[in-house]
Amino acid sequence: MSFISSLLFSCLFVLSCNGDKKLEWVTSNTSAVSQINHNDWDALLKKHVDNSGNVNYKGFKIDVLLLEDYIKKLTTNSIANEASKSEKLAYFINLYNAATVKLIIDNYPVKSIKDINKPWDNAWITVGNKKLSLGDIEHKILRKMNEPRIHFAINCASYSCPNLKNAAYTAENIETQLEQATIDFITDSKRNIISAKKVELSKIFKWFKKDFTQNKTLIAYINTYTSEELTSKTKIDYLDYNWSLNEKQ
Repeated sequence: MSFISSLLFSCLFVLSCNGDKKLEWVTSNTSAVSQINHNDWDALLKKHVDNSGNVNYKGFKIDVLLLEDYIKKLTTNSIANEASKSEKLAYFINLYNAATVKLIIDNYPVKSIKDINKPWDNAWITVGNKKLSLGDIEHKILRKMNEPRIHFAINCASYSCPNLKNAAYTAENIETQLEQATIDFITDSKRNIISAKKVELSKIFKWFKKDFTQNKTLIAYINTYTSEELTSKTKIDYLDYNWSLNEKQ
């Protein structure tokens, strides 16, 4: 390996062109790949998540070794920096969701993910040479990919979060999957109440407003996914967020 390559592989945190800190992952001591098969995660999701996004955590706990094997597969075969955006999105969305399930079952029984100490801040997920937290994956990797629909694909194990889909995200289907996840979330009256005069939105749109309004207003973004004709006069309020565990009863 050349000196320059060694330097590239030894660095983890880099500054993006706009000056924002962006997380890159390195490949030394691991096998970096451009494609990952997510069939094992897909099978677990189909087995333990229903069509409404309710999760059978007791079932996942029984299959914990399979879940751990899948997470290990991802972390020991980190996605290459030069992989396609579709491959990276599928890799990190699936890793985030699988790691969230693992966090819950490691602390099960639990009534809410917020009952766990620093659930989004503890760095325990190894990618490349670096231990990452769920927050790192969300804010320093996925949000830096300029794809606001990731907010409807990653799941925080709570009822007000977007549903955990019972299918893995894949590079070949990522566009369709992200679009459907967005439609499902915005048109779900339990998470967003939409009328022409007033909208009561999920707090996801408040917390991450800048992600949805880079090229348009928030009303314009919502208009893309609803049959209601919202205008600049439409009042915006935000619903309370239910952090109760999204567990199948």
